[in-house]
Amino acid sequence: MLFFIKRYTGASNVMRFKLAELIEKMQFRESRRITIQEVAEATGVNRMTLSKILNHKGYSTGTEVLDKLCAYFECQVEDVVEHLPD
Repeated sequence: MLFFIKRYTGASNVMRFKLAELIEKMQFRESRRITIQEVAEATGVNRMTLSKILNHKGYSTGTEVLDKLCAYFECQVEDVVEHLPD
C-alpha cells in the first residue's frame, strides 16, 4: 500500500518534514558532519528526493521514503514529518 503526503491545491494545510533537524541531531550525537549523500547512500533514497524534502515546502513523498528515514534515524514517523494545520 502506498500513501502520499500531499499538499492539496487550495488548502493551506501542509506537511513539514523535519529532516534538517534529524541530520543536525545526528551530527551532534556523532560529532561529525552528515551529508545528504551519506543519508541517500545509507537509506537508498535518491539524493534529489532528500534535497526536495529539505528545500521545497509542501513536497510530497510516499511512505516508503518515510519508512527508510525512520529506520536510518532510528525514530518514529512523527519525528520525520508533522502536519501544520490552517
